Amino acid sequence: QVQLVESGGGLVQAGGSLRLSCAASGSIFSINDMGWYRQAPGKQRELVAVVTRDGRTNYADSVKGRFTISRDNAKNTVDLQMNSLRPEDTAVYYCNADGWGFRRFSSWGQGTQVTVSS
Repeated sequence: QVQLVESGGGLVQAGGSLRLSCAASGSIFSINDMGWYRQAPGKQRELVAVVTRDGRTNYADSVKGRFTISRDNAKNTVDLQMNSLRPEDTAVYYCNADGWGFRRFSSWGQGTQVTVSS
Protein backbone atom coordinates (compact mmCIF):
# COMPACT_ATOMS: atom_id res chain seq x y z
CA GLN A 1 0.00 0.00 0.00
CA VAL A 2 1.42 3.37 -1.05
CA GLN A 3 0.07 6.61 0.34
CA LEU A 4 0.49 10.11 -1.05
CA VAL A 5 -0.02 13.16 1.13
CA GLU A 6 -0.25 16.62 -0.42
CA SER A 7 0.17 20.00 1.21
CA GLY A 8 0.47 23.63 0.25
CA GLY A 9 -2.84 24.56 -1.34
CA GLY A 10 -4.74 27.69 -0.45
CA LEU A 11 -6.15 30.99 -1.60
CA VAL A 12 -4.01 33.46 -3.51
CA GLN A 13 -4.58 36.53 -5.64
CA ALA A 14 -3.98 36.47 -9.37
CA GLY A 15 -0.30 36.92 -10.09
CA GLY A 16 0.71 35.28 -6.84
CA SER A 17 2.58 32.06 -6.12
CA LEU A 18 1.99 28.81 -4.29
CA ARG A 19 4.10 25.73 -3.76
CA LEU A 20 2.53 22.30 -3.54
CA SER A 21 4.33 19.35 -1.98
CA CYS A 22 3.59 15.65 -2.06
CA ALA A 23 5.23 12.85 -0.10
CA ALA A 24 4.89 9.16 -0.90
CA SER A 25 5.20 6.53 1.79
CA GLY A 26 4.60 2.83 2.25
CA SER A 27 5.96 -0.24 0.55
CA ILE A 28 7.99 1.45 -2.19
CA PHE A 29 10.83 -0.10 -4.13
CA SER A 30 11.04 2.53 -6.86
CA ILE A 31 8.90 5.28 -8.33
CA ASN A 32 8.86 5.89 -12.07
CA ASP A 33 6.80 8.98 -12.85
CA MET A 34 5.51 11.51 -10.33
CA GLY A 35 3.04 14.10 -11.43
CA TRP A 36 0.46 16.70 -10.62
CA TYR A 37 -3.05 16.74 -12.04
CA ARG A 38 -5.93 19.09 -11.46
CA GLN A 39 -9.68 19.04 -11.68
CA ALA A 40 -11.82 22.14 -11.86
CA PRO A 41 -15.57 22.03 -11.13
CA GLY A 42 -17.45 20.50 -14.02
CA LYS A 43 -14.28 19.53 -15.86
CA GLN A 44 -12.25 16.37 -16.29
CA ARG A 45 -9.03 15.79 -14.42
CA GLU A 46 -6.10 16.97 -16.50
CA LEU A 47 -2.34 16.61 -16.41
CA VAL A 48 -0.48 19.65 -15.12
CA ALA A 49 3.09 18.39 -15.01
CA VAL A 50 5.00 15.12 -14.72
CA VAL A 51 8.62 14.29 -13.94
CA THR A 52 10.35 10.99 -14.62
CA ARG A 53 12.77 9.32 -12.29
CA ASP A 54 15.72 10.68 -14.30
CA GLY A 55 14.35 14.22 -14.22
CA ARG A 56 12.65 14.63 -17.57
CA THR A 57 9.63 16.89 -17.34
CA ASN A 58 6.47 17.51 -19.31
CA TYR A 59 3.99 20.33 -18.78
CA ALA A 60 0.53 21.22 -19.95
CA ASP A 61 0.71 24.07 -22.44
CA SER A 62 -1.39 26.24 -20.14
CA VAL A 63 1.23 26.19 -17.38
CA LYS A 64 4.49 26.21 -19.33
CA GLY A 65 6.78 28.99 -18.17
CA ARG A 66 4.78 29.51 -14.97
CA PHE A 67 4.92 26.18 -13.12
CA THR A 68 7.96 24.09 -12.24
CA ILE A 69 7.87 20.49 -11.10
CA SER A 70 10.71 18.93 -9.13
CA ARG A 71 11.29 15.73 -7.19
CA ASP A 72 13.60 14.24 -4.62
CA ASN A 73 14.11 10.55 -5.33
CA ALA A 74 15.73 9.90 -1.97
CA LYS A 75 12.73 11.28 -0.10
CA ASN A 76 10.02 10.15 -2.55
CA THR A 77 8.67 13.67 -2.79
CA VAL A 78 7.48 15.86 -5.63
CA ASP A 79 6.84 19.60 -5.55
CA LEU A 80 5.04 21.99 -7.86
CA GLN A 81 6.07 25.63 -7.79
CA MET A 82 3.28 27.72 -9.26
CA ASN A 83 3.98 31.32 -10.22
CA SER A 84 1.95 33.97 -12.00
CA LEU A 85 -1.23 32.20 -10.97
CA ARG A 86 -4.43 32.91 -12.86
CA PRO A 87 -8.08 32.45 -11.89
CA GLU A 88 -8.31 29.63 -14.42
CA ASP A 89 -5.72 27.70 -12.37
CA THR A 90 -8.36 27.28 -9.66
CA ALA A 91 -8.90 23.56 -9.11
CA VAL A 92 -8.28 20.66 -6.80
CA TYR A 93 -4.70 19.50 -7.41
CA TYR A 94 -3.83 15.82 -7.09
CA CYS A 95 -0.46 14.17 -6.79
CA ASN A 96 0.16 10.88 -8.59
CA ALA A 97 2.99 8.39 -8.43
CA ASP A 98 3.48 5.11 -10.22
CA GLY A 99 6.13 2.56 -9.56
CA TRP A 100 6.90 -0.71 -7.83
CA GLY A 101 6.47 -1.92 -4.27
CA PHE A 102 5.50 -5.50 -3.57
CA ARG A 103 3.59 -5.03 -6.81
CA ARG A 104 3.08 -2.36 -9.45
CA PHE A 105 1.19 0.65 -8.10
CA SER A 106 -0.32 3.91 -9.29
CA SER A 107 -1.46 5.96 -6.33
CA TRP A 108 -3.25 9.26 -5.88
CA GLY A 109 -3.24 11.78 -3.08
CA GLN A 110 -6.41 13.12 -1.50
CA GLY A 111 -6.20 16.43 -3.35
CA THR A 112 -5.52 19.98 -2.24
CA GLN A 113 -7.59 23.00 -3.18
CA VAL A 114 -5.98 25.90 -5.02
CA THR A 115 -8.12 29.00 -5.43
CA VAL A 116 -6.92 32.03 -7.37
CA SER A 117 -8.96 35.19 -6.98
CA SER A 118 -9.09 37.88 -9.63
